[in-house]
Amino acid sequence: MKSKVTVQEIADFVGVSKFAVSRALAGKSGVSDKTRETILKAANELGYFKQESKRGRQEHRVEQERRWKGNIIVLFPNIRYQNRDSLYWGPIFDGVSARLNEQEIDIITLTEPSTEDIFTLINPEAVSGIITVGSVSSSILAEIDRLSIPVVMIDHMDPVLKCDMVFTDNFMTMTEMMTYLVSREYKSFQFVGSPSYAPSFRERWTAYRAFLSEKGLEDTQVQGLISPAREEISRTIMEMNPRDLPEVFVCANDKMASFAVEALTAKGIKIPERCVVTGFDHINVELPLLATAHVNKERLGIRAVDQILWRVEHPDFAYERKMVSADLIVNEEYGRKQ
Repeated sequence: MKSKVTVQEIADFVGVSKFAVSRALAGKSGVSDKTRETILKAANELGYFKQESKRGRQEHRVEQERRWKGNIIVLFPNIRYQNRDSLYWGPIFDGVSARLNEQEIDIITLTEPSTEDIFTLINPEAVSGIITVGSVSSSILAEIDRLSIPVVMIDHMDPVLKCDMVFTDNFMTMTEMMTYLVSREYKSFQFVGSPSYAPSFRERWTAYRAFLSEKGLEDTQVQGLISPAREEISRTIMEMNPRDLPEVFVCANDKMASFAVEALTAKGIKIPERCVVTGFDHINVELPLLATAHVNKERLGIRAVDQILWRVEHPDFAYERKMVSADLIVNEEYGRKQ
C-alpha cells in the first residue's frame, strides 16, 4: 500500500481532472460547490488529510528546530538586591527558566558582566533572543543593541535600547491602593522610596502623586524620606516631630516598608494606633502592613519568554509593553481602629 495519496489518485477516484482537485483542496474558485464537496469527501476517505496533518506537524517541528537553533540569553545583573536569592527577582528568574525549559529551548544565564563589551564576544548567529531581568546599565544595553538580536526587558526601560518590555501594572495598582486608603478616611500621606531608583518606583510614585492631586489631599512631602536607603529612612523618621507624622507611610515596596516600620518602632511610634504603613510586591508576610500588592513574579518571567518567542517570529512589528496586573492585599488587623 502506498503511504502517500496523490492529487491524481483523488482525481481518478472522483472522475474529475487533476486541476479540479487542486482547486478544490486549495479552496479556490473554478469548481462547483457540489464537485468541491465530492472531492473533499473522497480525499478524506483516501486518507489525504491525515497525511497532510502529519506532514504539517513534521514541517512545524523542522521549522521550530530551525528557528530555535540559537539560545536565549537571560541577563541577571546581580546588582543591589537583584539576585537569585531575592524574594522578588528570584521568582521572576524561575518563571523565565521554567517557561524556556517547557519549550525545550536552551538558556544561557549571564550575571555580573565583568566588562561592558562582553556582548561583543557573543556570536549573534548562536543567540535567538535576550531577556534582561531588572535594571541594566545603559552601557551594557548599548552593547546589546549592536547585536540586532530581539530583546525583552523585565521591569526596566532605557531610551538607549528600544525593545519589548514586561511590567507589573504599577500605576493602576497604586491607584487602587490609594483609593482604598481614602475610603478608610486617611488624609495625610508620605511616600517612601526614590522615583529614580527604578522605573517601577517611578510609576508607583507618579500614580500616588496623581491621585493626591486629583483628590486635593495633603501630601506631607518630607523630602529626606524620599531616599530608599535604610539609613536615610531611619534618620528622617527619627528627626520628625511626632505631632507631624503622616497618617500613612506609602512605601514603594515591602523592603522600604520594613525600613519604615523599623524606624517607627525605634522611635516609639505605635502601629497602627498612630500611623499605618503600606508596601508593594508582597515579599514579607510578617510585616504589620495595612496593605501591599501581590505581584505575580513568576508570571512576569513567563510573559517575557512568551514575548521573546513571539518577537523572533515577528521582528518587524512595533515594540510592545506588556502589563501584568497585581492584586491588592489588605490586612484590616493593621488598620486604624474605627
